[in-house]
Formats: sequence, structure tokens, C-alpha cells
Amino acid sequence: MTWTDRQRTMLRAMGLNVWAPVARPQPVEPALVEVAEPTPLALAEAESVPAAPAAASPQPAPARPVPRGPAPAVPMAVHPAPPEALPPLADDIAALDWPALREAVAACRACALCDSRTQTVFGVGHPQADWMIVGEAPGEQEDLKGEPFVGPAGQLLDQMLKALGLTRSEAPPEQQVYIANTLKCRPPRNRNPEPAELARCEPFLRRQLALVQPKVILAMGRFAVQTLLRSNDAIGRLRGRVHEYDGVPLVVTYHPAYLLRQPADKAKAWEDLCLAASLLQR
Repeated sequence: MTWTDRQRTMLRAMGLNVWAPVARPQPVEPALVEVAEPTPLALAEAESVPAAPAAASPQPAPARPVPRGPAPAVPMAVHPAPPEALPPLADDIAALDWPALREAVAACRACALCDSRTQTVFGVGHPQADWMIVGEAPGEQEDLKGEPFVGPAGQLLDQMLKALGLTRSEAPPEQQVYIANTLKCRPPRNRNPEPAELARCEPFLRRQLALVQPKVILAMGRFAVQTLLRSNDAIGRLRGRVHEYDGVPLVVTYHPAYLLRQPADKAKAWEDLCLAASLLQR
């Protein structure tokens, strides 16, 4: 029932409340909105507006620098060194004649002495001499000339030989000597020969002794004695008597270089030469 405004006023005057139904809101149909196509001008304006920056993705914390050592070496190509000429075997040396033996000594690289030598010191004298003198190692003068026992020591040796009627120069076999050293190369700064060096060079000396076939051998100096007699005894203990090397009589005496430093022992050396000469007279 719908009350008029006059009736509501009278009812309120009588103390009566007038209830009026509240109209429910009617659902409104959603209106269809027509979306117009954007005009070129609108597109241009939209492009001119800077876009909102995108939310920055969290960046990882910078890595702490790690101490670095030296850069690893880059491997280099390794080329095998050319094989060095092997030293001739003792059995091969034992079959050489004089020319081949001289060539073998000149080409020898069996030890490190070949790197510091000027030239090898082969030997000098008659190839079938009655006397064979064996010294120690070449010195500076021998290395330069290529001949054993030169310089002051060689001059003293020549005087000793001359006193016996012997020489290293041209002469008959009974008057000419053959001289060789245990080493064919000079050790640096004239140091003492090392055992390995003596062992490498010994086959050459053995072949020289076999080719000469002397009637007496005179070993001069400690290293010549050690090589030929395999003895470490001092010269003073070995001299004054006759030894043997492959059936050949051998006499031990001092080296001329030692006699230049110790002239008092020249008399002993002369006794040794006289002992060797007496062996030939027998």
C-alpha cells in the first residue's frame, strides 16, 4: 500500500511509524561498449610515451676475485734430439789398422772432453818402435799442436831419450820411440782425468800397444800406471822393478812435468830409464 504524504503526516502525528518498503535495485544489464579502432595519431602518441621500466630482476652478487697463480705453461712441441755418434765398441777398435784408428780417435765423442778440445792428440813416433812411452793426458800445448809431450815437459823428455840414443824423430825402430797418452783429449784447465774418461779412452791405447808391439813399455805418471797396471800404489812404490803388460816388460817412472817441479827426483827417473834399456840389452 502506498501512503500519500498527507497520510504519513497524520500517522506520525498519532505516534505511528509508517513502514515503507525499500525498493530493491534492479540489476542493470551491462551495456555493450563499442571499442573503436585506434587511429594512427593515437598510435604515434602512444609510442612517444616512454614505457614504464620493467621490474629489475635481482642481480647476483659480484663474485669475489680468486687469487690466481702463474698461468700454466703452454706445452711446447718436443723434437727428439738427433742421436749422437755412439763410441766404437772395444771389439771394433781392436780390429782397426793405423789409419782407421787415427780416424776413430779424431771422431770420438765417447765423453764430454770432445766438447772442450781443440783437437785430439793421437800419438807420434815409429809404428813398430822397440820403445813405447805412455803418458797421462794432453795439456794446453799438446791440445794446440796435436802431439803428446810438447812444451817444457816434452823438451825434458827429449833430453832424457837423447841420453839413451833414442828419439821421437825419424830413425830406425831400435832408436825411435812411439809416444802416446792414456787420454786423447785435454781435460779442461788441465784437471786430473776422471775414471770414466780413462775407461772410455783405454781401448784406443790398447790398440796402439797392439799395433806397435813394443819390446819395452815406459809408463810415465800416476794415471798411466793406473791404466796399465790397475794399481793405485804411488809411483815411488812401483818404480825400480819390472812389471808386465800383456807379456811386455813395463817400467814405471815419474812424469817429466813432475820432474820439473821436483828436480831432485831426476836421478831416480834416470835409473828407471837405465832399467828399461837393460831389458832390451838382454
